Parts: sequence; structure tokens; C-alpha cells
Amino acid sequence: MKITFMGAGSTIFARNVLGDCMCTPSLCESEIALYDIDAKRLEESRIILEAINKNVNRSRARIFTYLGVEKRKDALRGADFVVDAIQVGGYDPCTITDFEIPKKYGLRQTIADTLGIGGIMRGLRTIPVLEGFAQDMAEVCPDALFLNYTNPMGILTGYMLRYTPIKTVGLCHSVQVCSEGLLKSLNMEDKLEGRRELIAGINHMGWLLKLEDRFGNDLYPEIRRRAREKNAGEKHHDMVRFEYIERLGYYCTESSEHNAEYNCFFIKPEYPELIERYNIPLDEYPRRCINQIEGWEKERDEILQNGEVTHERSREYASYIMEAVTESKPYEIGGNVINHGCIENLPDDACVEVPCLVNGDGIHPCHVGRLPVQLAAMNMTNINEQLLAIEAARSRKREAVYQAAMLDPHTAAQLSLDDIVKMCDELIDAHGEYMKMYR
Repeated sequence: MKITFMGAGSTIFARNVLGDCMCTPSLCESEIALYDIDAKRLEESRIILEAINKNVNRSRARIFTYLGVEKRKDALRGADFVVDAIQVGGYDPCTITDFEIPKKYGLRQTIADTLGIGGIMRGLRTIPVLEGFAQDMAEVCPDALFLNYTNPMGILTGYMLRYTPIKTVGLCHSVQVCSEGLLKSLNMEDKLEGRRELIAGINHMGWLLKLEDRFGNDLYPEIRRRAREKNAGEKHHDMVRFEYIERLGYYCTESSEHNAEYNCFFIKPEYPELIERYNIPLDEYPRRCINQIEGWEKERDEILQNGEVTHERSREYASYIMEAVTESKPYEIGGNVINHGCIENLPDDACVEVPCLVNGDGIHPCHVGRLPVQLAAMNMTNINEQLLAIEAARSRKREAVYQAAMLDPHTAAQLSLDDIVKMCDELIDAHGEYMKMYR
């Protein structure tokens, strides 16, 4: 078994996913290929994963590193599974640019990695890299399963599935923590055990369509009552999604700081009081990046000093998917796949997030049916932009980049068409080599 991790310099995530593999009997003796373009981060990941391999796995895995584009094929050669966790352009300069230039035009963002102008730019500079991955995989590991964790999920996974021959599924941990987080936040922990749920929609806006206790009782009436009371009574971190419950009837998978920028409702310069009312953390992702960098450096120093790093298997899907495929052991996930009728009132070529069965034959998306009309409509405002961003990446036409930005609900609510075009031009120019194909 060979597992290749693309973007292994994402050390914490690589530690979680590959540590999980080392805790899984059918995967623990795998060859692990770590690939990155940053020598320092790649070496740090190697040291930490070697420590986990020694401390948890009795050194049964074989770990190799591959640095730079010229070694990419070697990293991929013969792989059974390829995990993707890259960030093209990194925090500095690209993420900073994605926030600072829109801010000049009066467009404020919170996370900017999935939708909006930040998500579009991130997608457009990442797809050319994924094209290179796909070309290499088609040559040296054509049967490998590509597990994409990189955002913007709907744009990147949609592109891989529609325009490359590589077997791909998009994965996001927000699905498996959605109902648990909701129940805990409403002091309904007694309903956790044995609960039954159904989640479907799109990445970061998958809807918790059904939530029942172990006896089959619908929990939504009590959830709606408590969510309304909590939003009316105190400031908390999840006010946007609780407002979704009030206005749309359902909760969704990803956080309120994400969903605040996926629509035209909450971030409005003419209504600045909404930022305070819904406790919206503008510029959250840059702050988070700074804190993560500082926190990682401290954690790295401690690990490298004593070498006592250990690991317990997490709830990340990757190792369970690999186990299910390897052992023909059925497992259910929430996966990002091309719709093809799974959700009847969303486009067939959209990338949707639906229940999927995994077994020895791979990933099998499940039919969901129709979403409530208001939920499908919310998803469509995001899907429109995703499909246009994919078209821009496919055509390399700058006009298609403008059109994707024009159809973003948050951007369109804030800026004129002329300013949208000017902002896109400025962003493309600022990103330089990362966006040269769109010139």
C-alpha cells in the first residue's frame, strides 16, 4: 500500500491523517510519500511523522520525502491513495492579497477560502496545480483515489471530477461534527447517543435535513425553540447559523464565520450594526493564520525537543475511506461528488455534498431527492459562482473571472459592475505568476 500526501508541509493536518493511517491495522505498514515544495516544512513533517511511526506504530510504516515539482512524479508513482492538502501561494502573499485588495473597494470578508472573491482567486490559482497533479497521476498511478481536502472544495473537486480522469472525492470535517456541535451548543447532550441524521447540500452549506433521537423523535422543534432563545439572549459564535434555523428552518454544516460571507444578508456597509448583532469576525482568517503559525512554531519546538509525540485515531474520513476500500469494509461518509441526480433540484454538473457509501469498489454517492425549495435556492446562489469559476479555469478567459465575481451574492450586493472588474484585474495582477494564465 502506498499513500502519497501532497502538501505535506501542512504538518498538523498531515500528522492527523497519516497518524490515523498508522493507527489502522490494514494501513499501518504502508509506504508513505510526503511531497511539498517547502524544504523546511517538509523536513519538520518528516521528523514528527517518524516520531509517531516509532512511538505508535513500532516503525512499521516506511516514510519518504519528495521535494519540488521535479520529484512530484516520484512521490505519486504507484500510489493507491493521494491526499491533497495544498495552499497555493500560502498566507503571505496570496491570502493577505485576497483580503487587502477587496477591502480597498469596501468589500469585507471573514474567511475567503471557499466562496466570494477570495474563494474565486484561491480556486483559480490552485486548479493549474491540480491539473499538473492529475497529469502525473494519469501516467504513474492512474487507479489511485484522490482525496481532496483543499478549499475551495466545490470548485476544485468539481473541476477534478469533470475535467480529469482521476477518481476523486472531496472531504470536509464539518459534516461529521455538525449535529454534535449543534446539540452541545443548545445543552442537548442527552440526545447525542443513537441520534439519526441526514445531511445534504453543498460543501460548507450542507443542510441538516433530519435529526432524530434514538427513538425516532424529531429534534428540530426543540432545536428551533432553543436556537431562537439563545440568539435573542446572548452573543455567541454561531449566530448566523442560528438565524438560518429561524429564517430557513434548518441548520447547516460549516461555521457562522464562513456562512456570514456566503450570502447578501449579514455584511452590509450600510448596516454596520449587523456585524455587532450577529457577532461576525471580519478578517478572521488572517488572524487565524497568524495564531496558527505562532502556535505551530511553539508546538514544533516542543515536539522536536522531546520526540514524545503520539497519536490516537481521529474522525477525519481519510483513513476510514482507505480502510473501506482496502478491506472491502462498508463505511458511510459525507462526500463531495458531481451531482448526477443525487439532489434532484440542483444542477447535474454541480459539486454536491451527500451521503456516500465507500467499499472495495470505491465511492458510491446516494440519492437524496429534492431539498426544501428555500435550501436549494440558497445552494444555487453559491453553485452559480462555483460553476462560473470552473468555467474561468477551464477557458482561461478573464471575462469568465469577472462573471464568477459578478454572481457572488456578497460581492454583487456591495460593488458596482465596474468596481468588480477593476478589483478582479487588480487581484490578478497582484497574484503575478500564480494567475499569469488569466492575463
